[in-house]
Amino acid sequence: MKKFYPVLFLLISTLNFAQVDQKKLDELIQNTLKTFDVPGMSVGIIKDGKLIYSKGFGVASLTTKKPMDENTLVGIASNSKGFTVTALAILADEGKLNWDDKVSKYIPEFKLSEAYPSQEVTIKDLVTHRAGLGLGAGDLMFFPEGGTQTVNDIVKNIRYLKPNYSFRNGMEYNNVMFIVAGEIIHRVSNLDWADFIEQRILKPVGMISSFGSYDHAKNVLNKIGAHAPINGKAVQVPHDWNDTANAAGGIMSNIKDMTIWADFLMNGWTTKDGKKLVSDKQIQQIWQIQRPISVALKNPYDTHFYGYGMGWFLSDVKGHFQVQHTGGLIGTVTQFTLIPDMKLGIVVLTNQQSGAAFNTITNTVKDNYFGIEDRNWLKTYGDRMQNYDIKIAKGKADVFAKSDSFSRSNSVPKDSQFIGTYADKWFGDVDIKKEGKNYRFNPKNSPRLKGTLLPYSENTFIVKLDNQSYDADEFITFNFDENGNATSAKMKPISDVTDFSFDFGDLDLQKVK
Repeated sequence: MKKFYPVLFLLISTLNFAQVDQKKLDELIQNTLKTFDVPGMSVGIIKDGKLIYSKGFGVASLTTKKPMDENTLVGIASNSKGFTVTALAILADEGKLNWDDKVSKYIPEFKLSEAYPSQEVTIKDLVTHRAGLGLGAGDLMFFPEGGTQTVNDIVKNIRYLKPNYSFRNGMEYNNVMFIVAGEIIHRVSNLDWADFIEQRILKPVGMISSFGSYDHAKNVLNKIGAHAPINGKAVQVPHDWNDTANAAGGIMSNIKDMTIWADFLMNGWTTKDGKKLVSDKQIQQIWQIQRPISVALKNPYDTHFYGYGMGWFLSDVKGHFQVQHTGGLIGTVTQFTLIPDMKLGIVVLTNQQSGAAFNTITNTVKDNYFGIEDRNWLKTYGDRMQNYDIKIAKGKADVFAKSDSFSRSNSVPKDSQFIGTYADKWFGDVDIKKEGKNYRFNPKNSPRLKGTLLPYSENTFIVKLDNQSYDADEFITFNFDENGNATSAKMKPISDVTDFSFDFGDLDLQKVK
């Protein structure tokens, strides 16, 4: 997620975590909640195999007002990708697959848009984001919740996604490839992905409170409500996750279990009873950069290398190897950080969408273990996000002001020019019709993305989504033929704040009737 909503900031004195000063850490977390309008957060620190800190703050839900604690379940989102890769490593150790196996060996119907990559793409390509697809390409097949496409539909429709770079010649973060990886686990093991994760990983590791999917956790009372800012204030919104994408982000866990997971990974992927779930051979591949990512020459942690392994972002920080991932759903973001040679793990789980909040906590804890004098990350991120929000708010206000002005002109396209049904090969049909005085945008396969069309220019409307918590209003620009009738349409966000998973920009809408 890319949404940050500061309210105020308070200065925090230097923390010294050589021995954790819990009072000062408590204070930092409380002020972080206030600064970024986060209803609830849980934080865990594990050092040298000992749980140093494990607490929840605020409320799990603004509706119920139940407190957030270390047992409160949170959707860890893309931090689930590390579990998907672990599952593949277990199957590799058992001789049931190989990282360099072609995807078509297990899913014969799998194809990309081009012949050569379709034949050559491997399991490793899936989990290293190097198959050629763009950032978030295809996410609208499962995101937001309520869509109709199954895993098999997603596998079939991937062939219609256009590449954003040549095969294995780049890296852009992509979720649908992890869905394919999850389907390989299913076909090889004959277990649903969530069942495999629970039986082969969560239970042996000791993560007894965690679940492989939100659906499996429906009867648990102690779990968060999702929250998103609307008009600058966090409100509770419906939980949003589609089980078709569990392999990309479906796990529900809590601080107690995630610190157990951290300890397991830093101890050679070995359980408390001494069982090694993954061989060193596999670990070396997983925690080895497969795709490098450029890093600024000057950066806060003197980082020289950065990149993606398999299911993990890898870098050096102040001379130490760091393993990290974040996760974001509508209404929640999480961060998981390991510095294995220091035996240090830091976990931050939230029920709002502020990445600035988890970065404030993680960086402050990390700095103090490095012996770095307090850099006041709370003020840094608070100021940054305050300026960012002002910029975003002004940009959106300007867009809607122009729309309001243009709507009173004589240049608004007539109904007959653009009303009709438009089809995209992987997203499906979109009906644009008039309901009362309003023009409406109605995607057949994703009913939660309905919205109202507002005139913007001679060939462009704003799609103002009914659900404003998505913060994903879009431009839709029609292409007209020589008679002034629309033949196709393209879309793009009206603001940079829109999360990349709302990948409307990848749609190629062709008018079919």
